[in-house]
Amino acid sequence: MEIKGIKRKLKECFPGVYDYHLHKLRQCTIKKSEKLKQTDLEMRKKILSEQYEKVIGHKLNWDNPSAYTEKMQLYKLYDVNPVKTELSDKYRVREWVSEKIGREYLIPLLGVWQSYEEIDFSKLPDSFVLKTNNGSGTNLIITNKQSINHKRASRMFSEWLQTDYSYVSFFEMHYSAIPPLIIAEEYIESMNHDLPDYKFICFDGRPYFCRVDMGRFKNHTRSVYNLEWELQEWNQGHFPNCPHLNKPDSFDEMINIATTLSEGFSHVRVDLYNVQGKIYFGEMTFSSGSGLEPFFPYESDLLLGELWNINFSH
Repeated sequence: MEIKGIKRKLKECFPGVYDYHLHKLRQCTIKKSEKLKQTDLEMRKKILSEQYEKVIGHKLNWDNPSAYTEKMQLYKLYDVNPVKTELSDKYRVREWVSEKIGREYLIPLLGVWQSYEEIDFSKLPDSFVLKTNNGSGTNLIITNKQSINHKRASRMFSEWLQTDYSYVSFFEMHYSAIPPLIIAEEYIESMNHDLPDYKFICFDGRPYFCRVDMGRFKNHTRSVYNLEWELQEWNQGHFPNCPHLNKPDSFDEMINIATTLSEGFSHVRVDLYNVQGKIYFGEMTFSSGSGLEPFFPYESDLLLGELWNINFSH
């Protein structure tokens, strides 16, 4: 049985043991982040070089990067644009998006707090999503608030709020200055209790491809389409293709939104949701996979690298 299958079985049969396992992993992540925070620039480059060669399979060329994943490492360390921090903050980005394209594209906000203990659950609906604003993967989907294990959730959010996510995935430095908060958003879903995540890969204010992720919390699948909704023969990461997907309603509108939101950035991924033609903003992602997810075939890594004009010194 593969690792994911073992974890799923552990979660189903021994939920208490599984929760404790995740608790220890979060504690280790906090310690790792604090240790990496003490490193200087040269040590960070050394660590990135080692990690890059380990997961991508060849040496990282700092002086003349050509692949997307190579350029991402420079982008993380040397592009210090403070706007990236503002827009990576899942709370502060909402005002910026509202000004750019309108509040109607935002998932309704139900509340914001500095700690789990501040949350008044009596004022929340039965279904909603809790998340922190300062990282990735720090979400709790609630479909019935009566079933919340508050002891477990409180510990989980406390540890997430303590974590500096700029060091979790190897120096995504734009996360470092985000003041940590908990936010609640309205629960939305699209097809078969899933919510396809449409991720537009943009360079210099122009979207080129739309990556679609489904089954993020169970059977994760991923496909890449061009803007004519033609399935591409390449992918990012070790994921099977999504089941057949029709071109979403209002796809041209999604392209226009991604174009507007990506203006002024040499590269950003604009993540959107689409519920029967109703479009919602997801997030702005400046370091997709931290540049440490291999592309298959490798030529697609070079293809995206050609589209990326990095324009900062190092």
